[in-house]
Amino acid sequence: MIENSSSEPKIVKPKVPNTERISLMTKPRLILRSVLAVLGLVTIYSLVTIDMAGLKLKDAFHSLGLNLNAMFLHPNVGQDSWSVLLRGLSTSIALTLLTTLLGAVIAFFIAVFSARNLSPTWVANTLKAVMAFIRSIPTIIWVLIYSAVMGLGANAAVVGLTFHSIAYLVKAYSESIEETPQATIEALKASGVRFWPIIFQAILPSIVPALLSWTFIRFEINFANAVAVGAAAGADDIGYYLFMASGFYFDFHEVGLIVYLLLGFAIILELISMRLRGHYLKSN
Repeated sequence: MIENSSSEPKIVKPKVPNTERISLMTKPRLILRSVLAVLGLVTIYSLVTIDMAGLKLKDAFHSLGLNLNAMFLHPNVGQDSWSVLLRGLSTSIALTLLTTLLGAVIAFFIAVFSARNLSPTWVANTLKAVMAFIRSIPTIIWVLIYSAVMGLGANAAVVGLTFHSIAYLVKAYSESIEETPQATIEALKASGVRFWPIIFQAILPSIVPALLSWTFIRFEINFANAVAVGAAAGADDIGYYLFMASGFYFDFHEVGLIVYLLLGFAIILELISMRLRGHYLKSN
């Protein structure tokens, strides 16, 4: 009888060399801390070297309190009338609505070809790069560029605001479209469904809440931009009267009234946005 004296085979696992863990967050954190340190040093240097000669803090704060009191506790019309201010506000709202609608319609069709699950990669990347370049330039710069080309007026404001709105919404819309699974799109194509029916009957109904949210966000941004560029483009909107009341007449009573008008419209806009988003979320 022969005994099998061999022991069970041992499985030798290769030793993993000890390597230092490299954190991907180390470099961004180092950059952030360096930037904050530089900004802190610049701030300290500015505070130390600032010329405080002739500055009377007590009088300055007293004047600030009087101005805030005139703006927010005693708002009233000054050089302009109620009809002029309300007409300027309606002009700003119309400018915002027009540029947002134009931007949303044009941006949707560009976003279709910017989505990587619908278009070739090189086409999507090229369009996104162009839109990123347009977004990198502030809206006021585009308005000033078109003001130099088209002249001062509402036309330059409309084109400038629409131009930047398209670039902003293309990014938002294309990312919403890309959330549709590629397998779903391929299955629809394999079953014989054409390109545009896939867009309008399969993809669009599922992303309407997202598109609506992004569009309302852009509407709010366009309203703020319309007020800001009113004086620069000569659009004769509420921004122009705000600029004149604050920078030329120093009528803080009228400035406060205009601020309250803008705040009231912003609240109404937010309520409408919440109602519409709730309606579409319930229906879906």
